[in-house]
Amino acid sequence: MRRRYRLRSKDRFQQVRRQGRSYKHPLVILVILPNDLPYSRFGFTASKRIGNAVQRNRARRRMREAVRLRLDDIKPGWDVVFIARKAIADASFQDVQAACEQLLARANLLNALSTDAIPHQSA
Repeated sequence: MRRRYRLRSKDRFQQVRRQGRSYKHPLVILVILPNDLPYSRFGFTASKRIGNAVQRNRARRRMREAVRLRLDDIKPGWDVVFIARKAIADASFQDVQAACEQLLARANLLNALSTDAIPHQSA
């Protein structure tokens, strides 16, 4: 993901976490906050609860790739933080991708035409 679309500041990460609206999925938590920019920025985090460094990096890479594939479909003007949950360590990339898409759709961050391709699961 290009540098412009990354959320890099620790302070902004914390601000999004404190003031943002969150959406939960068994694999990932999504937190969003408006940023008043003509593009959206994304941050990805995985705590030590996920596992060792290899598992944490894999979880972040998978979330990042899932977002990168849908970057053109995501509405501008938001700071978005994806937080890995423990179950992500055993999930496939397809599961992570579906979780990220469902959360983005639930947060109403996907453009109208792109939401038709998302499979909806019943609870």
